Amino acid sequence: MTITTARPGARNLITDVPGLRVGQAADVSARTGVTVVLPDERAVAACDVRGGGPGTRETDALDPHNLVDAIDAVVLSGGSVYGLAAADGVAAWLGAQGRGYGLVAGDPAVPPSPVVPAAILFDLANGGDKAWGEDPPYRRLGRAAAVAAAEVFDLGTAGAGYGAMAGQLKGGTGSASVVTAEGVTVGAVVAVNAFGSVVAPGGRTFWAAPFEQDGEFGGLGAAGLAAGPDDWGLAKADPKARAHTTIACVATDAILTPAQARRVAVMAQDGLARAIRPVHAPFDGDVVFALSTGRRPLGERPDFQIARLGALAADVLARAVARGVHAATPWPDAAVRCWRDLS
Repeated sequence: MTITTARPGARNLITDVPGLRVGQAADVSARTGVTVVLPDERAVAACDVRGGGPGTRETDALDPHNLVDAIDAVVLSGGSVYGLAAADGVAAWLGAQGRGYGLVAGDPAVPPSPVVPAAILFDLANGGDKAWGEDPPYRRLGRAAAVAAAEVFDLGTAGAGYGAMAGQLKGGTGSASVVTAEGVTVGAVVAVNAFGSVVAPGGRTFWAAPFEQDGEFGGLGAAGLAAGPDDWGLAKADPKARAHTTIACVATDAILTPAQARRVAVMAQDGLARAIRPVHAPFDGDVVFALSTGRRPLGERPDFQIARLGALAADVLARAVARGVHAATPWPDAAVRCWRDLS
């Protein structure tokens, strides 16, 4: 079977995948935010966790041998453990609209149970106002992000990546897509809050440069990619700063089973390894979700097609990481180093 050329989708966002919207919300004073991936209909999903310090919700439900075989939304949030409450706001909003898993179908006295897996990153030490006492903003932010879901959304200092750092540079929310010649779409959205560096030592070249499409994150090429065995460049300099994490969701319109989606999530993790050095450290909580909106047949030789989708997802995720940092801007009234400041 010949693999034909694939190109970015019309928006170069995960929302190029038919049946998906993304909503975002941020609290500027707290320097934190939430990103919600919202399928039009319940979607098959899976999850792969590689970081040594993850924070997640409902990931066990995604195991292929468990009862639930589809989700209603995926939430990516700042706020460490507090950020898991963002999924509460999304679930309440979905349930009020009658969306979710229903064990007692047709009984108006029994509300549905929206399945909303979530992952969080650590942005508590970024200087924002975290004096929220017993009322963290995440439930409110989750609902606001869900309500705002649309086909176009902001990159950089937005959503779950609002408060993020990428090593010594400002991190952010990134997204990218690819459409094969046969019309299958693969996309990714990511909140980059990595311990490692997204650029090679001594310059501005993104580690993801070999996978760049149409100059989407600077068009510098791959000539600057070089590093010594223990040279991490702009990785986090303070060894005491031990809480980071990159969280992401990849998606396709190809019809997948839960087990197939799980393999795509596993393969997509390689996109983080292509874009961040080092990655999956003991104090990263790196998590990748994969979901299928089920609009197109997988095609002949399904095992080969899963391998292809996983490879495309890894490439798209690497590009999304670079796009998120490339688009990042400083917080208001803050002196934080961004990619655009490098020379």
